[in-house]
Amino acid sequence: MSQHPAVPFRLARAGAAAVLALALAPLSPATADVAPRDQPGDVAQRALNDLVTGGEFPGALAAVRERDGRSRDYTAGVGDLASRAKVPVNGKVRIASITKTFTAAVVLRLAGEGKVELDAPVEKYLPNVVRGSGNDGRLITVRQLLQHTSGMPEHGKAIAGTFFESQHRYFEPRELVDLALTQKPLFAAGKGWSYSNTGYVLLGLMVQKVTGRPIGVEITDRIITPLGLRDTYWPSAGEQKIRGAHPSAYKSKTGKPGGELVDVSEMDPSRGWAAGQLVSTPRDLNRFLSALLGGKLLKPAMLEQMKRTVSVPGAPQGWGYGLGLTKTPLSCGGLAWGHTGDVGGYSTRSGATEGGRSATVTATAESLMADGDKQLTAALDTVLCAEK
Repeated sequence: MSQHPAVPFRLARAGAAAVLALALAPLSPATADVAPRDQPGDVAQRALNDLVTGGEFPGALAAVRERDGRSRDYTAGVGDLASRAKVPVNGKVRIASITKTFTAAVVLRLAGEGKVELDAPVEKYLPNVVRGSGNDGRLITVRQLLQHTSGMPEHGKAIAGTFFESQHRYFEPRELVDLALTQKPLFAAGKGWSYSNTGYVLLGLMVQKVTGRPIGVEITDRIITPLGLRDTYWPSAGEQKIRGAHPSAYKSKTGKPGGELVDVSEMDPSRGWAAGQLVSTPRDLNRFLSALLGGKLLKPAMLEQMKRTVSVPGAPQGWGYGLGLTKTPLSCGGLAWGHTGDVGGYSTRSGATEGGRSATVTATAESLMADGDKQLTAALDTVLCAEK
């Protein structure tokens, strides 16, 4: 799919991916009086305040983790438009496509164990699964699925624009793949770049075939439990409510700017599956990225593979996509490694510097406006670059 240049991996762009990116309009006049919770003099807090005072997002939350493990939390706006309740500190949110980094880490661990070959065809692990409309698993490698160079079409095209009709529907992973296979390849494998949620659904199926265990269990046992990510979990089949304290998430009822905002916190996340099903918190995501980049999850050779990026047409200079991991230049110099996620009214930007600082910012509405994307990206940059 074609990606927005400012945020090349944002799911809300290019119709096909709209199934996971439920774009939102600016706040209605009734929500324009939201007052941020300020901590004077704190650059990170001001960046979060800016997300809500502009009227784009009802609320926002963030966490910053220093190299020594110390963390600070931030909130702004309101966590619920009806009750005007505060945004819960370190609240749980659907992290959408940041799930891809977890899935990729599991695949790379299997590769490090000799159970998966990154340059082997998908056909080796999923015989006869990728067939239809010119798509052929014998021509697509595992690496190409991980870095979005497979040419796999997007399953979201089949249900894009029907969020409210399918909000509470459960999708089987193979159903998502079959929806994608009704379309022709976007390009010959390895000859282009296009963000594909379907590619990560296939990776989830591959993990299950190789291990004999559900992808959610593999992510839990290999990453969540060892790292002590107590607020991160894989929703069980049919689970639509978010466990524990969380800010509400909002979507425009019309899908256009100015539309009535509807609370869409409760939804079935199966449309994302291995590409976008996880629930987590800013603190847990920071801990995860710090551990991943610190070499606590992958062997050095596998982490090097993960950070080996390809260029993306239309992306900002210096931006690249690796194996489930993005590379973004920072305004203060250096790089941030991470990912973004947009689904069901939650928009999250998460990254870690090579110096060991990590940060996550989430807004509780998904913008239809390019300015909203830019504000979120700028907020993460500000938080990562801010001094203590």
